[in-house]
Amino acid sequence: MNSKIEALKNDMLEAGYICDTRTATVLFLSEVMQKPILVEGPAGVGKTAIAQAFSKMKNLPLIRMQCYEGIDESKALYEWNYKRQLLHIQAVANRQPGIDEVEEQIFSEDFLLRRPLLESISCDSSPVLLIDEIDKVDFEFEAMLLELLSEFQITIPEMGTIKAKQYPFVFLTSNATRELSEALKRRCLYLYLDFPDREMEENILLLKTPDLSKQLAEHIALVMRRIRGLELKKSPSIAESIDWATTLLWLGKEHLDKDAALQTLNTIVKHQEDMQKVERLIYSKEDLLNRY
Repeated sequence: MNSKIEALKNDMLEAGYICDTRTATVLFLSEVMQKPILVEGPAGVGKTAIAQAFSKMKNLPLIRMQCYEGIDESKALYEWNYKRQLLHIQAVANRQPGIDEVEEQIFSEDFLLRRPLLESISCDSSPVLLIDEIDKVDFEFEAMLLELLSEFQITIPEMGTIKAKQYPFVFLTSNATRELSEALKRRCLYLYLDFPDREMEENILLLKTPDLSKQLAEHIALVMRRIRGLELKKSPSIAESIDWATTLLWLGKEHLDKDAALQTLNTIVKHQEDMQKVERLIYSKEDLLNRY
């Protein structure tokens, strides 16, 4: 069992994602148990990236549904092609077919527009379904998901129940802006991702920016950890940490000194109040950039 989890960690690394044993175990169990994974944590810790890397590792298509307030079935599940249905009704009107016959024709596969959730269970091979930022939807939308998450099927009133041809690998991400229902959580394995420790972030930087020196990667990871410890409106994400490293490389900076940090601070700090706070610390005697 441990060898399979280690192999999965190595495969994810080849796909560009560093995961620890706990994360790899959840991925392994999700696959063998055919259960969705609810990935929760602050914004910018790699919740979306884990689904993308898993898709790349498995060489499977990624179907992504971005959640937002007010999303409904027509954007998530399916909707009918009403214009085409109307044209069909007009086309067969002269034949005067029975109502039941026309209804059966227009409520068929030919007139069905598949949205991400329905598409994910209609594929001939298992796709990876990413339901991103599930905490932005309401409880009614959550309830709609339960049939898919537990039975991998969707019921369309006009057609009946459509079952998955192949079970998709499902990832749901949440920034924990609100509490999700117990019914949804019960159907998923749970994975919490937090900002990485200094060593992990250093390894991520070296993986994503191969030209970066180990010394500079270590220094960036240390400073990022200190910055995230401040009371900011938005803590810098891992992606922004990678952007900072890339920016320093493009500018030919071999060391993260005061001038380099002030010149590139807008890469990682995105609010004026935060910018002023970090700048004050850089200028002050409490040196944020101290390597020790």
